[in-house]
Amino acid sequence: MKFHLPWRRAAEVDTTRWLVVDVETTGLDPSSDRLLAIAGVAVHFENSKPYLDPADSFQVVLQQDSPTLDKSNILIHGIGVGAQRTGIAPAQALVDFETWAGKAPLVAFHAPFDEAMIRRAMAQFLRRKLHNLWVDLAYVAQLALPHAKARSLDDWMELRQVTCAVRHQAAADAWATAQLMLSLWPLLQAQREPLDAARLKRRSEQLRWLGASS
Repeated sequence: MKFHLPWRRAAEVDTTRWLVVDVETTGLDPSSDRLLAIAGVAVHFENSKPYLDPADSFQVVLQQDSPTLDKSNILIHGIGVGAQRTGIAPAQALVDFETWAGKAPLVAFHAPFDEAMIRRAMAQFLRRKLHNLWVDLAYVAQLALPHAKARSLDDWMELRQVTCAVRHQAAADAWATAQLMLSLWPLLQAQREPLDAARLKRRSEQLRWLGASS
């Protein structure tokens, strides 16, 4: 597993290494539910061509003082009471994630949720922010295929023929999301526009706001 030094300036963005991230939580409310796990895998770029690097990956379960006993929630993410109790101390887990993330853009499907969960945990346990740029693949996918009727991650995976070993487990979901990103990349390149993270973020956010206002 490769580690990169944390960065401090929001203007600095790694252009050769993007990280596809997924989280598991106790629920779907980022203002009150807790972060249980973070996983991610790196997409590296060589001559503008992206490829997955399984050796550059991350996975951690955060230790919970009060493990969730909700069986329906545990059935979704598979992180049982024992795993929650023996996880990594939250502050250390978040420092490890921050270190691994380095300057890289972070990519997630429905990224605002993942970003909000990590941001709240960082504020609670480290009293600081994670400054990485986030890109929402849900809207990047719509930029690549504007007429597709897919909306959920499962829809897009079926459309692009991406398989996932175990859905709703952070590491497997991050891997599947990264494969989806790679499947969409040639379609984005065919549009002959710059594909830097900041531009993709702006374009996808414009699409998101247009959808919200329609």
